[in-house]
Amino acid sequence: MAHGKSTFLKVLSGEIEPSKGEVSKEKQERISVLKQDHFAFEEYTVMDTVIMGNSELYQIMKEKDAIYSKPDFSEADGMKAAKLEERFSELDGWNAEADGAVLLNDLGIEPAKHYMLMSELEAKDKVKVLLAQALFGNPDILLLDEPTNDLDLKSINWLEEFLINFENTVIVVSHDRYFLNKVCTHIADVDFGKIKVYPGNYDFWYESSQLALKQMKEANKKKEEKIKELQEFIARFSANASKSKQATSRKKSLEKIELDEIKPSNRKYPYVDFKPDREPGKEILHVKNISKTINGEKILDNISFTVKQNDKIAFLADNENAKTVLFQIIAGELKPDSGELIWGTTITQNYFPKDNNYLFESDLSITDWLRQYSKDPDETYVRSFLGRMLFSGEEALKKVNVLSRRRKSKVCTF
Repeated sequence: MAHGKSTFLKVLSGEIEPSKGEVSKEKQERISVLKQDHFAFEEYTVMDTVIMGNSELYQIMKEKDAIYSKPDFSEADGMKAAKLEERFSELDGWNAEADGAVLLNDLGIEPAKHYMLMSELEAKDKVKVLLAQALFGNPDILLLDEPTNDLDLKSINWLEEFLINFENTVIVVSHDRYFLNKVCTHIADVDFGKIKVYPGNYDFWYESSQLALKQMKEANKKKEEKIKELQEFIARFSANASKSKQATSRKKSLEKIELDEIKPSNRKYPYVDFKPDREPGKEILHVKNISKTINGEKILDNISFTVKQNDKIAFLADNENAKTVLFQIIAGELKPDSGELIWGTTITQNYFPKDNNYLFESDLSITDWLRQYSKDPDETYVRSFLGRMLFSGEEALKKVNVLSRRRKSKVCTF
């Protein structure tokens, strides 16, 4: 059910109508949704974008500004302004900008950017502003679709603490199980054609759901054994006069046994397997004294490290650009100002870029696009790789330029 969770959130928010059934809430309850379009507010300031999280408050602010700026302020305008001021006060409008500034500062958006236009911000900052917008104004129901996407570790940690202390309802869709373990009190499992709610965090849900499925299968196995035993008894003694009464009784018992219906899971799992052409040596990579300055800013300063066989290394940095530049240098896309990289003699390498949109500026189908990078151009070989990442049938013939970012990332892993 690849799109089921996000679709469910859209139904809850009222963005799309359900095919059947209904969604109800208290009239006074306000739903806030994490927006996914990072370019929807380009002509607005950062602060206005945050306050738009409470659309009623933002609308009142704009109406007030329009009335007070009229050169011919009438008595009717005064009465309307008074009503607006009353509601503005009820919504804590006098603290709106201060509250917005706190959220922005906590997410790492410095005050100098609070009144810039959204179009002037970097992509990583736009993500944080839209998150601040969703959190603004203490909503009654908060709907978050993949809130940790594109956030740095500090912001994720802050969001975890915010949600742990948030007293209202939060419904979140995420593939980050560590995040789910930290913030969730319940897990809603969308599978087997229905939604089932489990108390506890992600780990508790996983253990519980696996145990429930195992118990159901074991119960069915015992029932099947019982059915077989009864069937054999009936077959042996139904024609025997002395045993026919018992056979009839067993037949009634057989009819009462019902196997639990175990629907097939909707889940499909990709298969990722990295097989080197030959066994790598012990020395994988030496990075020696690498430095890099871009536009007058020193991004990397005398960086050195060694990668050995079986090492798995995570790079952490406050400066997101520093990590990207380092990886671009390692991948050979950028040259360092000084220092050197020495790869082991048996090593081949590839690069999965953070921003991979430039790779998909093409009208090619997914199959033809992947064929460019395949050692074997045969259709069957290429399609087998796509199948491993759940691109099967007609989906493998889609144009790469229409893929979502998540699915582009899947294709890039090949």
